[in-house]
Amino acid sequence: MPSRYRVAAGWLLGAAVFVLAGPRPAPFVAAGLGLALLGESIRLWASGHIDKTRALATGGPYAHTRNPLYLGSLLIGLGVVVAVASPWAAGLVALYFALFYPRVMREEARFLGEKFPEAYAAWASAVPFFLPRPTPGGPRATRFEWSRVGANREWRTAAALPLLVALLYLRGQAFP
Repeated sequence: MPSRYRVAAGWLLGAAVFVLAGPRPAPFVAAGLGLALLGESIRLWASGHIDKTRALATGGPYAHTRNPLYLGSLLIGLGVVVAVASPWAAGLVALYFALFYPRVMREEARFLGEKFPEAYAAWASAVPFFLPRPTPGGPRATRFEWSRVGANREWRTAAALPLLVALLYLRGQAFP
């Protein structure tokens, strides 16, 4: 599946998950929200290190995994699946991640390897592709800056989480 469809498919996935949401016992909602908040924390941390196409991000979470944004998104997705308590939603979320994320991560790796060949090779040899290493590795050349978080528009994902919680609450009130 071409990666250019990822965002539109994500919106459709969100609508489908909302419709498929099952009864949500409070512990499931709390656990799901915890996972989603952890995922968004990783995404915020990563966004503060990205200076898109100008420099290779290697500090912060990029010293643990080469794909912290996608790791954070996966945790958010898992959090939503736990919170909505629907096996159908879980299947759709799994399908979405399987269709888009491996390809997008490979495309980005190829782009970064071409744009920053020496720096990327050194970083890639020390930092795993997806599953994070427990201790930081690689050059760690970037530092976190809040201005980058804004420039990378991570506020959109951060704002979506409370909106999602509110929508699920309202759905639960309307369709118990």
